[in-house]
Amino acid sequence: MTTPDLTPREILAQLVAFPTVSRDTNLPLIDWVEAYLAGYGVRTARVPNPGGDKASLYAVTGPEVPGGIVLSGHSDVVPVEGQDWTTDPWVLTERDGRLYGRGAVDMKGFDALAIAAMARAARLPLQRPLMLALSYDEELGCEGCKDMVAEMATRLPAPEAVIVGEPSRMKVVTGHKGGTAYRLHLEGYEVHSSIMHTGVNAIMEAAKLTMWANEANAANRTKTPDPVGAAFEPPWTTVHVGKIEGGTAHNITAGDCRMLLDFRVVPGERVEDWVAAFEAKVAEVEAQMQAVRPETRIHADRYFTVPPLVPEPGGSAETLLRRLSGDNAGHVVSYGTEAGHFQAQGWSTVVFGPGDIDRAHKADEYIAIAELDEGWAFMGRMLEHLTR
Repeated sequence: MTTPDLTPREILAQLVAFPTVSRDTNLPLIDWVEAYLAGYGVRTARVPNPGGDKASLYAVTGPEVPGGIVLSGHSDVVPVEGQDWTTDPWVLTERDGRLYGRGAVDMKGFDALAIAAMARAARLPLQRPLMLALSYDEELGCEGCKDMVAEMATRLPAPEAVIVGEPSRMKVVTGHKGGTAYRLHLEGYEVHSSIMHTGVNAIMEAAKLTMWANEANAANRTKTPDPVGAAFEPPWTTVHVGKIEGGTAHNITAGDCRMLLDFRVVPGERVEDWVAAFEAKVAEVEAQMQAVRPETRIHADRYFTVPPLVPEPGGSAETLLRRLSGDNAGHVVSYGTEAGHFQAQGWSTVVFGPGDIDRAHKADEYIAIAELDEGWAFMGRMLEHLTR
């Protein structure tokens, strides 16, 4: 039986209908993509997570020779709970030239274009391969792509370009900050606040780490950025405390405090250097706590790391995308993507996709029909390039 051709919009409707919130499985979506591509003879491989309830999928069509193109997207989306949607987030809905649905712009719109391009490419006389890389858990720190990228680098020939299709308004983004984040749990010791010197207040100890973050930000802000860092906004590494909670009552030293802290590191500085500095501060604060009560401690769980995307002036990905898109301006972003993981494997990489990141993660997320059409026109030019 011949697989019916689906338009990018029809594929997007299929993808949006899978509620692939990061906390849940993405396997029904992966099953659908794998089956659809199999109908065109596209070669696929899964890379499951340790629990077996999620998987990344990569696919190849055309000759397995160097110089191909990788289209990289993620399958997971953020939750919709607590958001005031005016449409069903799991049903692609057209209104006023826009297509609404969770993931429509971040980033199932690009995924749909990439899947449609793979199907079309399977019927073309490609001279170099087109590859798809579809990950899980990007929204949880880009961790889900790591094993897939490593396997692809071992089993597939090096491409000319990796295109990570995060919404960039079809602008060629050549750099982004790296990042890492911590879940911190401070275990203090409760006593009556009138004798607080005999206990350890976990909240007040956490405040020392918050103050360290404030001081680091203040110092970074005064630095003269290098030429790469100067392109970012802000042009310096940031340390951010996003959540802190703990304690029992106003008159009890807090026995417990939890906090979330993250770094966004400009290219040119090493994430690991910031990790070393922060963990030294954690050890210092923990030692001060244990000098009062030895049973106290700080648990620092580093739960993701995103490598930076470092601009490659004259690199093969940047050169190709500028030619195919006509965009010759310089663009960088302060958020992280999976691009850094591909670049860390030695593959030339850019971020380039339809739509605007400002619409991501919000109620009534959408991609404009015109943006999807613009993305499909780009895919046509890209496929023509691979046939030459």
